[in-house]
Amino acid sequence: MLKLEKKTILVTGAAGFIGSNLIKRLYEDVKNVTVIGIDNMNDYYDVHLKEYRLNELSSYDSFTFIKGNIANKELIDEIFKKYGPQIVVNLAAQAGVRYSIINPDAYVEANLLGFYNILEACRHSYEGNTPVEHLVYASSSSVYGSNKKVPYSTDDKVDNPVSLYAATKKSNELMAHAYSKLYNIPSTGLRFFTVYGPAGRPDMAYFGFTDKLRAGKTIQIFNYGNCKRDFTYIDDIVTGVEKVMQKAPERKNGEDGLPVPPYALYNIGNNHPENLMDFVQILSEELVRAGVLPEDYDFEAHKELVPMQPGDVPVTYADTSALERDFNFKPSTSLREGLRKFAEWYKAFYM
Repeated sequence: MLKLEKKTILVTGAAGFIGSNLIKRLYEDVKNVTVIGIDNMNDYYDVHLKEYRLNELSSYDSFTFIKGNIANKELIDEIFKKYGPQIVVNLAAQAGVRYSIINPDAYVEANLLGFYNILEACRHSYEGNTPVEHLVYASSSSVYGSNKKVPYSTDDKVDNPVSLYAATKKSNELMAHAYSKLYNIPSTGLRFFTVYGPAGRPDMAYFGFTDKLRAGKTIQIFNYGNCKRDFTYIDDIVTGVEKVMQKAPERKNGEDGLPVPPYALYNIGNNHPENLMDFVQILSEELVRAGVLPEDYDFEAHKELVPMQPGDVPVTYADTSALERDFNFKPSTSLREGLRKFAEWYKAFYM
């Protein structure tokens, strides 16, 4: 087990949804931890939300925030030299499937070049006094693409991405494997499944639906409602990441005397896909309960069933047996409980 106490931890994407919640949890759970956060604060979605999350972190004395881009190699090298992080959690990425069709450049810069810079910095950390003990990085359920077999297992082949976003995330896994093999860097990739919760990403369905319903606009339900998603509440995701950080894959040599890549890959999902129509029903009930929408709101008049969007898949469903086996952990927050917390936060933040 890797102890996190007295460690310096670098979290990229620190103002993002998962990054900011992870940093908060680290300060709640770990004594004498130092966290370095980096984020480019881009305007892919409302910057005020990122500033709100960062503001929540400002009370931690040992937290240092750097506004910058992980695609800037000089900056990343400088951060590693100055702070010598022992654990690196790479959550910075250009997210979103549909946006990757509109603006592919952003994905190549952040998800490929940026991740390469992180890997290189980890590699060269072995030349100094503070080598990186564990690199944890975000992958995505999107890598499963058009796979028909469910639930999705990390043992499945993932050679059929249906979006550039998915292709960049699969590339991250391959790049990490190569660096683990060549330079003996312990790395763990985490395939996240539809993360949601308070102060989440406005481009996600639950958040976008809420904005539109509140504005009296029509929400579009893709694939005529015949979609299932393995919604995973933010607190469960953060618990999983924190547990994984403390258990780096073991360094060992194979029969040929060369290092066996200290490399691991896990799904973090709820292991319980929800039908999109049921999801919309629960969301609508919780928005009324929280007072975001009036009790007499006519939801039927604001729903439109539309075909599948390019890059989307009909089902996401995580096989989490490896996570349970290695960490004795399984996400457990129900969709209603999670959406209730989101609706209450939304009311407090926007109304």
